[in-house]
Amino acid sequence: MAIANVTGPGQHADATAMAQSFACGHSDPVQALDEALAKAAQADHVFISLCPERARREAQASAARWKAGQPLSAFDGVPMAWKDLFDVAGSVTTAAAAVRREVSASLLDATTVGLLTRAGMVSVGKTNLSEFAYSGLGLNPHFGTPLNPHGVDQPRIPGGSSSGSAVAVASGIVPIAMGTDTAGSIRIPAALNGLVGFRSSCKRYSRDGVFALAPTLDSLGPLTHSVRDALVIDDILRGRAQPTSSIPRSLAGQRFWVDEAVLFDDRVEPAVRDNLLNAVSVLKAAGALIDLRPMPAFQATLTLIQEQGWLGSAEAFALHQPLLDSDAASQLDPRVRRRLEAARSFPASQLINLYAAREQLQQRITDELDGAFLMTPSVAHVAPPLAPLEADDELFVRTNLATLRLTMPGSLLNLPGVSLPTGRDALGLPTALLISAPPGEDSRVLRAALAVEAALRQP
Repeated sequence: MAIANVTGPGQHADATAMAQSFACGHSDPVQALDEALAKAAQADHVFISLCPERARREAQASAARWKAGQPLSAFDGVPMAWKDLFDVAGSVTTAAAAVRREVSASLLDATTVGLLTRAGMVSVGKTNLSEFAYSGLGLNPHFGTPLNPHGVDQPRIPGGSSSGSAVAVASGIVPIAMGTDTAGSIRIPAALNGLVGFRSSCKRYSRDGVFALAPTLDSLGPLTHSVRDALVIDDILRGRAQPTSSIPRSLAGQRFWVDEAVLFDDRVEPAVRDNLLNAVSVLKAAGALIDLRPMPAFQATLTLIQEQGWLGSAEAFALHQPLLDSDAASQLDPRVRRRLEAARSFPASQLINLYAAREQLQQRITDELDGAFLMTPSVAHVAPPLAPLEADDELFVRTNLATLRLTMPGSLLNLPGVSLPTGRDALGLPTALLISAPPGEDSRVLRAALAVEAALRQP
């Protein structure tokens, strides 16, 4: 039985509410940091490293600014976490790989870290992930696997690869964590943890100082409790002088295309389907125009990936080949190593054909949408149990592919997308929908997601 109702940000306040409490004097950044550090210390496998000295300096400076009525931004003093692919000065960027434990600490912040730091945000630490960000499940044998906080019946996966970032937010340690997304690594853990996850277009934010996986597919984005928080992060990273309005627009006349072939595929669990259909009913009642039929371009992209392979695997192999050819390869997670090695024989002609097909399909999906937004499930299933995946390599491979299946097309076509919670299943496990737009239409998809979120959270 699906539980269709969608609550507000949940038991944890979003960053906007936290900053409002700073402005009103009900709380301050130092208190918020103390609470975040205390929770982080009790959270198993969520963080790879903490930076309390830096965080305390930042929080104290922010508290003084709020007291003087001179905050640097709307999120001055808000504590946040960084997926351990982002360089944070003074910290080792491990990429959650044992082979990188002893590399030198970063001398400089990644560009995105610097931008949010200059906006007054407080860096609490670096979060766990799948090794080299190369899995949609979030398991890590080197640093442990953070558990999905919704898995009350048994330990369940967090989703990956931004596993620690999702759990840090879902557990209320920080209201915002930054992740990366190459095939679904923001949208998947957001969906499985009941969060908002924003995958930006690949070049929207600087990737300088961010450990790469597949250079033409990698993108950055926040995991949050609300779309309004994602909008503020986008404003800061884009350097906007005037903030984007957080007042939802009317859905009247707004068009959404729900791919019927995806939604009614047997691989989509009933709770995921039912909660998305309930969301569609809410949107229709708010005046949205819903087109429920197969989308040829999306279906063609799914077929391309299935028949021609994943472009990201070839790029990831090229990036990691020197390591794979060295004795240090024995230190890799065996599952990650096998996936990387599988692309060693990827034909150059196939790679070139994939690049060409991607360009054609990007134009095709833009033309087919014709101003509408694509809506699909973010993930076809809820978070599966952890133990069977740790014990069975074949099950791991099948589940990983199933988990990534509906987000990979958006990554290949560089579609900005927002994963939004739609409800829960009978066990209380979150389900989600994904709203996507053509390449470069990030602002537009964020505003649409804001309106959809508002509609779904109506009592």
